[in-house]
Amino acid sequence: MRPTPIIIAIIVASALYMLVFERDRLLSFAASDTEEVAPQETVEAEAEPAAEDAASDIRVVSVVALKSQATQIDSAVLVRGRTEAARQIEVRAETSGLVESEPLRKGSYVEAGQLMCEIDPGTRLTALAEAEARVPEAQSRIPEAQARVPEAEGRLAEARARLEEALINDNAAQKLSEDGFASETRVAGTRATVSAARASVQAAVAGLEAAKAGIESARAGVRSAEASVASARKEIDRLDVKAPFSGLLETDTAELGALLQPGSPCATIIQLDPIKLVGFVPENEVAKITTGAMAGARLVSGREVAGRVTFLSRSSDPETRTFRVEVQVPNPDLQIRDGQTAEIIIASEGKTAHLIPASAMTLNDEGTLGVRLAVDGKAQFAPVTILRDTVDGMWVDGLAEQADIIVVGQEYVIDNVAIDVTYREAKG
Repeated sequence: MRPTPIIIAIIVASALYMLVFERDRLLSFAASDTEEVAPQETVEAEAEPAAEDAASDIRVVSVVALKSQATQIDSAVLVRGRTEAARQIEVRAETSGLVESEPLRKGSYVEAGQLMCEIDPGTRLTALAEAEARVPEAQSRIPEAQARVPEAEGRLAEARARLEEALINDNAAQKLSEDGFASETRVAGTRATVSAARASVQAAVAGLEAAKAGIESARAGVRSAEASVASARKEIDRLDVKAPFSGLLETDTAELGALLQPGSPCATIIQLDPIKLVGFVPENEVAKITTGAMAGARLVSGREVAGRVTFLSRSSDPETRTFRVEVQVPNPDLQIRDGQTAEIIIASEGKTAHLIPASAMTLNDEGTLGVRLAVDGKAQFAPVTILRDTVDGMWVDGLAEQADIIVVGQEYVIDNVAIDVTYREAKG
């Protein structure tokens, strides 16, 4: 028989005996052991924070700082934009007719006033000749009208003389009638003669006015004939559709035999010299730009150009809240094309700034962008404003003339933390 089951049974029986019959003594023994251990653990727990506080009081973080001196820089405004043709227009026909000229192909260079589309004149030359023939005819009516004026003036003088005679006879008849030497019939006759003479005068005046009006009518006829001639000549001039300015054709001109109506396109022409650089400035930087300021640009092709600001919008785009700015630059070789992407730099009034590595920038707990400074052996946060990003670093504003800027270890310190500073000089 094996002894193992017997030993296990004895152990289990002893455990049951202690739990049932000796329970009070077992609980009192366990409580005494807990009281002895607890004070020791409490002391150790209280000792650990004290040790940590002591360690934090004496902790010093090693950092590297840059002794930076503010420098006067040109506070340029950087915007992204595109090139735009100085002029672009779709030249259209002003009259109707068939094109009788060979087309010019797109890409061709045309001078100002060069013929692009020639329209068949049709009957327009005949209409011009007819209008020109009416001018001498109209001019011949003027002497005839002028000759009627003296005749009308003579009739008026004769009518006035008869009126004067009739008035004298009527006055004499009235006096004789008062003395009894003339009858009432005679008086009535003289009065009738006066009325007839007055009517003759009025008719003569009307005739004179008509003669003068005839002169004006004849002159108006001459002006009308001359206007018809000018209109016919203008219609013939419209047959030649010419380039309004020098530039490049963006489309072929109208094909030979094509029927053009008033408003039909002949060709599209653009002017690339000079060319415009167009950008959109944020509202917080628009006050830095003035018309006439120097500006430069780097095209996406790598070419660099320079010019001056010719336009700055007074109203912002309602969607982007940006302001349109235009820079005019020369393009004599026409190598700059319309619609190329450009990075535009516009000069503005200079200000003092610090050149620091981009890695020195950090954020505080509120999310403000800035740098950490070494001030009297402690770290201090200072907010900054980025003026320009260059290959050598970032130009920032908002610091004193001289500042010790932490460039290594700034992410491991907060305000008023003691630091051990190792300085390095700024790059010359």
